[in-house]
Amino acid sequence: MTIDDEYLEHHLGSLMTTAGTDLGEQTAVAPEIVTRARRRIDVDELFTGVRAGERTHISRAITLLESTAPAHRVLAQELLVKLLPFTGNALRVGITGVPGVGKSTFIEALGMTLIGDGHKLAVLAIDPSSTKTRGSILGDKTRMAKLAREDNAFIRPSPSAGTLGGVAKATRESMVVFEAAGFDVILVETVGVGQSEVAVSQMVDCFTFLALAGAGDQLQGIKKGILEMADLVAINKADGPNLKNAKRAARELSAAMRMVRPENASWHPPTMTMSAVEHEGIDTFWKHVQDHHKAMLESGAFEHTRREQQVQWMWSMVHETLLQRLNTNPNVVATRKLVESQLRQAQITPTLAAEKILAAFDHED
Repeated sequence: MTIDDEYLEHHLGSLMTTAGTDLGEQTAVAPEIVTRARRRIDVDELFTGVRAGERTHISRAITLLESTAPAHRVLAQELLVKLLPFTGNALRVGITGVPGVGKSTFIEALGMTLIGDGHKLAVLAIDPSSTKTRGSILGDKTRMAKLAREDNAFIRPSPSAGTLGGVAKATRESMVVFEAAGFDVILVETVGVGQSEVAVSQMVDCFTFLALAGAGDQLQGIKKGILEMADLVAINKADGPNLKNAKRAARELSAAMRMVRPENASWHPPTMTMSAVEHEGIDTFWKHVQDHHKAMLESGAFEHTRREQQVQWMWSMVHETLLQRLNTNPNVVATRKLVESQLRQAQITPTLAAEKILAAFDHED
């Protein structure tokens, strides 16, 4: 993949003119502000360090991508464009499941197995952010202490910051950094299960759903949309007295999966049981991931999906940016209080209120 210099100069020039803040405002980024940022952040040095696999530079590069400062956004895009030609060679696996299903324990067990087989592993662990304080605990390294000590593993906890699907805004860009640094397997651990998990499936090659037996009706609490997106379903904690329940849950989910139309005709998502604590089924799980990857490559679906993900990435950024601009538009801000007051007093319908907000957004002073 190559990007010509003329395109790069035009794109980054436009970005410097209209870089957004964390609230999505369109504000000019003066060249002197970007120049000052360059004195502190050397993009060429970051690029060289990332390509060499230096952990400090990888961390600094991802921190730059996560920054919402306008000048940092310009430098982040410069770095990404430099790194892009060296990406696309990693296997990306998304892992989701209800809280308490044992995602972190499973990732550590799988990670240690992969490192033992000679892989270089990156883990993007997305922590839920508080809707009030916007803060996150970011405790994934604590939950994966053994894996965190491995030289060939890199765990990056990131706050979801309310992003759709519980995925940090810079998750996709972080994968670019990891791939350019030579990591050949990237695991994305998501916050939990919900309709918005589609955001995760649209950035990975294999989307895995971890389920838990013994927590009530197995099928009732699982949305059909999750099963439709899943490439692999695994019942975790299948050990001890819970083994029988896990096998029953696997049979039920397997039957449910047969009623779901698969995303690709060449792959029918398997359902399996495993125990991350006992390290039972970890090898089988990874074999399923490899089989899925092989099937997608042979059918041509792999390259098609990667290209479509780029388009979906663009539209997700468009939608997010438009929403941010709507929330910070001066005309909308001026109209909002009046419209909300009218709604609370039942003087207007929600539909008409929405039309007033959109009319204010469309209005040009």
